[in-house]
Amino acid sequence: MTLTPHPLVVRARRLATDLLAPEAERVDQEGVPMSHVAAVKRSGLLGVTAPADHGGAGAGPAVLRETAEILAGACCATWFVQTQHHTPVQTLVRSALPVRERLLGPLSRGELLSGVAYAHLRSFPRRPVRVRREGDGWRFDGTVPWYTGWGLNDVMLLAGATDSGDVLFAFAEAREQPGLRASAPLRLAALSAARTVSLELDGLWLPAEAVALHTPYERWAAGDRARTLHTGPAVFGVAEAALSLLEDETAAPLRSRLAAVRRRAYALADLPAPHERGGEGPAEAEWAGELLAVRAAAYEVLGTATTAAVVAGGGRAMALTSRAQRLAREGLFLLVQGQTAESRAAHLRALTAAGSGGRDR
Repeated sequence: MTLTPHPLVVRARRLATDLLAPEAERVDQEGVPMSHVAAVKRSGLLGVTAPADHGGAGAGPAVLRETAEILAGACCATWFVQTQHHTPVQTLVRSALPVRERLLGPLSRGELLSGVAYAHLRSFPRRPVRVRREGDGWRFDGTVPWYTGWGLNDVMLLAGATDSGDVLFAFAEAREQPGLRASAPLRLAALSAARTVSLELDGLWLPAEAVALHTPYERWAAGDRARTLHTGPAVFGVAEAALSLLEDETAAPLRSRLAAVRRRAYALADLPAPHERGGEGPAEAEWAGELLAVRAAAYEVLGTATTAAVVAGGGRAMALTSRAQRLAREGLFLLVQGQTAESRAAHLRALTAAGSGGRDR
């Protein structure tokens, strides 16, 4: 990875080297501690793309991607907790509702850490979380299957669907309260350290001034689909960390493949989506197909890199204290993180083509 001289990139590297990487195996077994959250808050990384007039850094997507690679490669669990925060920030940036002025500053400055509870919207028209008007606010009922950062986050951006086909996003305190109950932390093969729970909502009431977005499902889904087609920077960060465990001669060809896929992924990320520039039909399908092909290629390199690290580590790689084994499990997690039916199908096609000796282009 070629580092840019942006101060936040330098700060991310220092945080990764001094704190996150040395503690990563312990954190993997014991959980992300509040001291890690405090360090991330102090670093300014929570405001990397937040507007400068609200205390953020106002940096571009390239800086966000680079800092994400660094954090994920050092401690994927800590990265995963803090990466949730950027969606609430950007939701508030685009919002014209009163909650913007109440929370955008504290979130941009890292005074508060936010989680997200909205992935269940992707199962629409099923509605795991239902929202309806109640008095001068909104009532939430249902189940949030996955919520990361419980006990670490200060607030959460919670979403649900209405009877009329709208989606509504509102901020709530990230704690048990009337109408909101958390499960015990989920035991996962990877990233249990990120403190993921499910949330039961039974009449959670939030005032109208907590709402950050209220829009038709189709409008929200178009932007969400575009985001989930892209390859996440964490894939490259974890792959690079795995390659660092190999001898140079072994790592060199894999590092070259990784760099080529990264260049393709980020070049596509910097282009507007067809629906943003008025394109549709074949142009949209071709764009999506290319993004999904690049995503599958990135996963292929990630899997090869983490497998190679385990092979190089030998029997020692089976110990829970092994960095190679942790990275391999984190790689498995990244295969399904942000997955949709569309990305799953494309990845399975790519795996089938590779298994039969073909090449998915």
